[in-house]
Amino acid sequence: MTYSPPTRLARAGRGLGIAETLYVPGFLAPRQADALLDGMIDAANWQQERFAMFGRLVVAPRLTAWYGEPGATYRYSGVDRPAATWLPPIRDLALQVATAVAWRFNYVLVNRYRNGKDMLGWHADDEADLGETPVLAAISVGAERVFRIRPRSGGASKGRVLGHGSLLLMWGNSQRDYKHCLPRTGRSVGERLSFTFRRTQVGEDVVPPVGA
Repeated sequence: MTYSPPTRLARAGRGLGIAETLYVPGFLAPRQADALLDGMIDAANWQQERFAMFGRLVVAPRLTAWYGEPGATYRYSGVDRPAATWLPPIRDLALQVATAVAWRFNYVLVNRYRNGKDMLGWHADDEADLGETPVLAAISVGAERVFRIRPRSGGASKGRVLGHGSLLLMWGNSQRDYKHCLPRTGRSVGERLSFTFRRTQVGEDVVPPVGA
């Protein structure tokens, strides 16, 4: 099914200069964003992933947690990540985001960046579990960080500061045609959480937008 963001959301957002992406500052009210940051730092089941890369074990420079619908699983870097049962604030956020973007989600990957040294390298969310044209909706809370995106075919990257309570939406061929990252920063910054909602093809799918 071809996706495009609702007109109301598109009008509230800003382009990244990249096709099929949208940035919406202030998507969450400040009080909700503050509560989400403070509550989930304490409540989420944080893990530090380890990957085999070029024959050696690499420790991920961030903490991660996974939540979603019963049976939902997301596979990346050769490992299955079964979703833990939604925490109530994250399920409420999933419903809020699903309603705003008019898309169903059943899984969220939550990344915790504890300081400017924590980062996420260049990649695309193009795993088979997500289908050919995935819709990804990422909520940022906490310290502002720069998100960068560049064409797979080469060329300069574009950057956007992701603010507290913002929404970043990517859809269509954005994962096929581009890679993105959250680089390290030498600035003194506090904690940041990113909630990236997605629909995997493994597991139940019962987080619809209102009226669907």
